Amino acid sequence: MSQLTTPTAKVIRGIRSYVGTNAALLLTAAVGATAFSLLISASADVYQAVASGDGVSGLDRPALDLAVSLRTPAGDRWVTAFTNLGGTASMVFITLTLTIAMYVHYRRRSIPLMMGIAAAGSLIFTSVGKTIVGRARPPLALAVPPYEYAPSFPSGHTLNSTVIALMLAYLAWWLSKRRGVRILSPVVGVTWALAMGLSRVYLGHHWITDVIFGWVFGLAWLALLITVHRILLRLDRRDRRIAQQGGVPDQPPAKAIEPDGGPPPRPLDEPA
Repeated sequence: MSQLTTPTAKVIRGIRSYVGTNAALLLTAAVGATAFSLLISASADVYQAVASGDGVSGLDRPALDLAVSLRTPAGDRWVTAFTNLGGTASMVFITLTLTIAMYVHYRRRSIPLMMGIAAAGSLIFTSVGKTIVGRARPPLALAVPPYEYAPSFPSGHTLNSTVIALMLAYLAWWLSKRRGVRILSPVVGVTWALAMGLSRVYLGHHWITDVIFGWVFGLAWLALLITVHRILLRLDRRDRRIAQQGGVPDQPPAKAIEPDGGPPPRPLDEPA
């Protein structure tokens, strides 16, 4: 019996030891995977509703009618000026300016890397979605000029603004030590994404489901990127701690150097 139970007991002890040592890492992965799965599922539901013309797509015409009823000449001018900030040229300028400013201030390699991956993915998803779905925009008679003629689904303004604004908010939240910045940056990012999406419906340039998909899919893409980033940071901190302890993770470090007397390993994302 002992010969049968001993290997099993070793395996169980090994699993318990691994889980105990990596509890925060596993929790991060579980939360991120759950958020990503739920958001992807929700975006798929929106896509299916648009493709079949039922479900949430029933909100499209009522939302457009409501937008038309709320328009005023002054409102049209202000909303048009705002929505133009979500165009490709404007978003590239805004993204580069803020990314460079953050990098100069914090000197972290993750800033341009994360922003580059996030923005590139968002642009690719927008282009592929428009090509595959090929959905027509709302009637021009109900839109505010200047008119747009590219396919409607998804809303590129919404998807790109959601990804870029909230990635910038995440990086500011992660890097800043100031409580005001850590509170204000997510608020500004969420407000920007919501306002950009609603501006597209107000102007009659997109259906509300184009915008909803942009919000939800953008959040899914962010959930994936941020989860991977958090996991890499935790792995890096764990590996540096183990190296400082001479390769024995359960013993307190005696010196902040490696056993051979060399310098400690360079952090994954230390200031450049």
